[in-house]
Amino acid sequence: MKKIAAVVFLIFTFSILQSQTLKARIKIDIERKIGAIDTMLYGNFTEHLGRCIYGGIYDPKSAQADADGFRKDVVKATNDLGVSIIRYPGGNFVSGYHFEDGIGPKANRPKRKDLAWGAIETNEIGTDEFMKFISKTKSAPYMCVNLGTGTIEEARNWVEYCNAPAGLFYSDLRVKNGHAAPYNIKYWGLGNEMDGPWQMGHKNAEDYSKFALEAAKLMKWSDESIKLIASGSSNYGADWMNWNRTVLTQLRNHIDYISVHQYVNNSDSNHKKFMTATLFTDKIIKSTEALINEVRSRYRMNKPIYIAFDEYNVWYRAWTEQQLEEHYNLQDALVVAQFLNSFVRNAHIVKMANMAQLVNVIAPMMVTSDKLWLQTIYYPLQLFGTNCFGQSLNTFVDGDTYDVGEQKGVPYLDVSTAYNETKEELVINVVNRSEDKAVETAIQNQFGNLADKAEVAEVNSKNIYDENTVNEQKVKTVMKQMSVKGNSFTYSFPAHSFTQIIVKIKK
Repeated sequence: MKKIAAVVFLIFTFSILQSQTLKARIKIDIERKIGAIDTMLYGNFTEHLGRCIYGGIYDPKSAQADADGFRKDVVKATNDLGVSIIRYPGGNFVSGYHFEDGIGPKANRPKRKDLAWGAIETNEIGTDEFMKFISKTKSAPYMCVNLGTGTIEEARNWVEYCNAPAGLFYSDLRVKNGHAAPYNIKYWGLGNEMDGPWQMGHKNAEDYSKFALEAAKLMKWSDESIKLIASGSSNYGADWMNWNRTVLTQLRNHIDYISVHQYVNNSDSNHKKFMTATLFTDKIIKSTEALINEVRSRYRMNKPIYIAFDEYNVWYRAWTEQQLEEHYNLQDALVVAQFLNSFVRNAHIVKMANMAQLVNVIAPMMVTSDKLWLQTIYYPLQLFGTNCFGQSLNTFVDGDTYDVGEQKGVPYLDVSTAYNETKEELVINVVNRSEDKAVETAIQNQFGNLADKAEVAEVNSKNIYDENTVNEQKVKTVMKQMSVKGNSFTYSFPAHSFTQIIVKIKK
């Protein structure tokens, strides 16, 4: 009996410990500004890959198709998501893509094998069709040129086709194709992941920098108003910082951004470890910022260079044979929210971010049997993309932590905050990384006066592995109101949740 009693006691004690609430503190001062949050942090990406373009944004046989063949439900969901800028047409695809294949009468466009992903590219969708899609959204276009198998002249010609007024060869070709007014596309990428050996036309840092420099010169001579994004390292081995240093040094006078890519995974099914994936995001950003500052200081540059985090997502279950149609769970949504927290916390240097990708392919929305449905990751993206603007704030966060593997002292709460002066709103974004414990948090405002009510949005579900389907939305945003008394209040952030609190504040 004594042994049984001891076992019962241990079980009882363990259950109490498991249910104990964790503690944290958040102190916010709207005068402690990090930098302006660029609306382009809430961008996306469409590539000629799987069902992203064909069967995703464009599906003329669908009941959802408009007069131009684009899915009305995808357009609406894109606008509801708050997507600010869309990168196109790749991705690995662009390193074998020639824009002239995708313009002019569709009947005359060549079919080619896409050597990046193995599909047959019909070229039914090209520059003009993509810009037609853009015109239906609230998004700006961001074109990536082919610096893999393409030429510097081809890159220049594409700028002329898109941006020059009538009277030049390629702008007249655009007019002939039915588009008299220039598109005035502002953002142009100088190739994609050129440091990767998987890339068509892969180059070392010196060769890429020389080639991209000549392309950049021609492109800006064609239209001096454009902004250029250099291909930063996406291959995080021993030399990724050397690649970025070389690129920044050689292209410093011509580029406005350097790109960063990161995909994360939970391939070993370790929740605590997976919740630390974006700690490396912060490291990448800080290291790249340090290189930017090094180069700007060495050459006494006044012109800023920013980071475009133009590919990111969770991706590890669906590969080419599944057309990269990843199905996301609550866990993945929490990681996406942490990506966005990282971008907001580094808003002074990260001025663009593009989730890969928009629909079907590693995407926040899916089409199944001609019906659009929203994946778990849609909801944190939407909360940030429609609410989190203004100034990013340097916020004090302290609380309980955990260890996992080599990561020590990982905070259970991942936090970003913003102050929208136009709306006089404080926006608090919090991920509780804990799988099974709430975090009771004392939140203190240190400047101005909080209103007596706050809007609370929570993305959560019963189980961290819960997914959404075409028939059921287990993971979604749930809204509620809470009362606030004075400038301090306590909020218990539920286990495995993303919460956004918006409260008015008067200075």
